[in-house]
Amino acid sequence: MSQDAVISSTEARVVYRRLLGYVRPYWRTFGLSIVGMLIFAITEPLFAAMMKPLIDGSFVDRNIEIVRLMPWLLVALFLVRGIAGFVNTYFLSRVGRRVVADLRQEMFEHLLRAPSRFYDTQGSGHILAKLTYNVENVANAATSAITTLVRDGFTVIGLMAYMLYLNAGLSLIFLVIGPVMAGAVKYATKRFRRHSRRIQDRVGDLTHVAQEVIDGQRLIKAFGGQARESQRFRYINEKTRSLQMKMIATEAASVPLVQLISAAAIAVVVYLSTMQGLKDNISVGTFMSFVVAMGLLLPPVKRLTAVNGQLQRGIIAAESLFELIDAETESDTGCRVLERAAGRIEYRGVSHQYSADKAPAVQGLDLIIEPGEKVALVGRSGSGKSTIANLLPRFYDPTAGEIRIDGIPIRALTLASLREQLSLVSQDVVLFNDSIANNIAYGRTEPPSRDALEQVAASAHALEFIQALPQGFETLIGDKGVLLSGGQRQRLAIARAMLKDAPILILDEATSALDTEAERHIQAALETLMAKRTTLVIAHRLSTIESADRILVLQDGRIVEQGRHSELMALGGYYARLHQLQFNELPLVSA
Repeated sequence: MSQDAVISSTEARVVYRRLLGYVRPYWRTFGLSIVGMLIFAITEPLFAAMMKPLIDGSFVDRNIEIVRLMPWLLVALFLVRGIAGFVNTYFLSRVGRRVVADLRQEMFEHLLRAPSRFYDTQGSGHILAKLTYNVENVANAATSAITTLVRDGFTVIGLMAYMLYLNAGLSLIFLVIGPVMAGAVKYATKRFRRHSRRIQDRVGDLTHVAQEVIDGQRLIKAFGGQARESQRFRYINEKTRSLQMKMIATEAASVPLVQLISAAAIAVVVYLSTMQGLKDNISVGTFMSFVVAMGLLLPPVKRLTAVNGQLQRGIIAAESLFELIDAETESDTGCRVLERAAGRIEYRGVSHQYSADKAPAVQGLDLIIEPGEKVALVGRSGSGKSTIANLLPRFYDPTAGEIRIDGIPIRALTLASLREQLSLVSQDVVLFNDSIANNIAYGRTEPPSRDALEQVAASAHALEFIQALPQGFETLIGDKGVLLSGGQRQRLAIARAMLKDAPILILDEATSALDTEAERHIQAALETLMAKRTTLVIAHRLSTIESADRILVLQDGRIVEQGRHSELMALGGYYARLHQLQFNELPLVSA
């Protein structure tokens, strides 16, 4: 749905009904808040009703018992009103925060199950906006809006009923203006929905730009991009402010308009009630009670009108949250479980295309990798190396063909079982703002022993720098491991893969961030690790894969050459030219 499309009233009701479904588990707490609302609402017409005996009994009949009783009744009334208001506000807010927490948790768990192509098309800023800004609008719709709708709605009904009881003829005037007020509210509702959707999109853009600046702050400084980023943020920020002002203008205009209509009705009632014929039939107490009821009617009407904007923002926000919750998740229909794979991998006629408007990344791939074999994938950027590796753990499913592990189609395996067989070390190291120990042991259900941590750290040539840190393995490494060097981060990733001890290993240029001396040590450690495992190596630096059992040379998603390093160099084909390009800076000629 485009940002300019306006959700229909029917769709809005469906969305809001679904949102209220999240209240169902907390119906007892919600029921207490409703009871508080009803009691609070009843106190409004009761206060108006007390005006009649107070005035008639005190100033007309001069009844001393009523004079003495009324102050106590007033105190009791406002005591009950205060308790009811607290019960209503506290318990409804408690339900609202639970609903928000449940929605956030459901969205977050959905993000954990979302396929990789979801992240390819969805900006992280917009996703974060849903988890922060949008969900808070839902909180307001599920708490404050309900309080206003129920409490003030019952208050208006109670006051109208009391006014009808006092004088049905005068009260009918308020019924006549009802359609006029409804028309004004309906017009405002459409504008609220339209602007709310646009504001949500703009907030997502703001979050996205801010996140890019935070992630790329070093590049921005190095290339002097501050002015450009400032201008980009200012443009989106100003658009957001403009839309919010339109929302405020709509709300600021609709509330006094409804109040003006209500005031006009009150003016008519006051005028008619002072006519001679009516004076003869209405006592002073009745008239004052009626006027007080009319006065008490204005604030809830104002709040009911003002809450419309809040409610519509919540409905549009809920719609965006449900779009995320209803988005496709990874297909996990397999039911077979592998305890530990031998490591035989087969690609049978595998092709993959990321989208209809792009050329296939892999075409008709037939490949068998034997257990323990070390296979390297080389080729220019876009040749299909990463795609072949990404298809194995089912980050993507091939558009054609089949992949097997130990003769079992990987789609027949549960995702958990499939990925338990794999370890991944990428050149884009992902570390969390946690301790070194927890980063190495990431994904393990049971924490490893200190001996196991030290063993894998030593094998990855990370133990020396870890022990030199003040808190050793308990050192916090900052967001994305920013407190460590690139080489140190890479060594932690290698240690993590070693600790997992999976039978299949995927290495995506695992030594790219290391200096020459560290690379030699870690290359030796990786050789020991790979000797017992089926290994798929994505190589950009050809020096790192000269010892591979087999090298596959890719071009346009197809294998154009394969063999050992010496065989391919002797062949003098595409691989040899790639090698010469890296080491002798020769021009690359088309194969």
